[in-house]
Amino acid sequence: MQKLKTGSLSGPRLFTTMIVMVLIQASLTFQASLTMANALEVADVPGIVTVRAGSFIVGSDKAEREAGYRLDEQAYGHSVTRKQGWYDRERNRQRVQLGAFSITKTPVTNAQYASFIRDSGHPAPDVDRLTWDAWGLIHKYSETRRFAWVGGKPPVGREDHPVVLISYADAKAYALWLGRQTKSSWRLPTESEWEKAARGPDGARFPWGDVYDATLLNSADQGPFDTMSVGSFPAGASVEGLLDVAGQVFEWTATRSGKGHYIVKGGSWDDKGCGVCRPAARHARPVGLKHILIGFRLVNDAH
Repeated sequence: MQKLKTGSLSGPRLFTTMIVMVLIQASLTFQASLTMANALEVADVPGIVTVRAGSFIVGSDKAEREAGYRLDEQAYGHSVTRKQGWYDRERNRQRVQLGAFSITKTPVTNAQYASFIRDSGHPAPDVDRLTWDAWGLIHKYSETRRFAWVGGKPPVGREDHPVVLISYADAKAYALWLGRQTKSSWRLPTESEWEKAARGPDGARFPWGDVYDATLLNSADQGPFDTMSVGSFPAGASVEGLLDVAGQVFEWTATRSGKGHYIVKGGSWDDKGCGVCRPAARHARPVGLKHILIGFRLVNDAH
């Protein structure tokens, strides 16, 4: 048998070297996982669900829109949404393809957003009276005060409520910060991603099915006429496992609608009926708007 040369990496010495390299790699992987775990802990990262790639039904047809108008008329006793054509602007019902993605299970909460405020120094959620009145919204400025942060901290008792009074830019800033904390990419969902996660692949009218049930969401049908702790209606989860995608708060998406406007989805605690709470429903809001009815959730591109 040929003798091994000094310094040769063959035979037993090669085997030993390979074992050492494997152990080093395992150690580095373990340290990286600890770093990510620490980042996740610090950032208070929202939980996510993964939506598989494939086709799904987007939009609505005439029958669904008519059903939405009738729900509103029954709840409000008038036909304002029908007269203003709220649901006529929805995309036509069709089947489209969409790749896999991961999306937060609930809207981002005050507590999760607070980590961002503390670390970044970004302005806390609030709005001044002059700005609010200039938007011409139906809610009085006094109604915003229970949602406004004081001293960079969320209102006491609302830590697990969805964060509101945040603009489209605020939501994007949080996503960028969260990405730096977790070493991964976070962003607002497109309208199609949001809609698929909210209604599943078969185009249900609501996250839980085709029949409206006021006991399955936070809406004005039963109160409390305010935001609630996220996940308070587990029976109202979507097929994909998302919570609070109907009612609770509207949510920003990354989909533009005309100059300076983006689509918001989902309806809110202030709506009843609730035709606007259908995943197919869509409304455009100004990019700088900070509303007590609008929050957001995020997509994570690393999963």
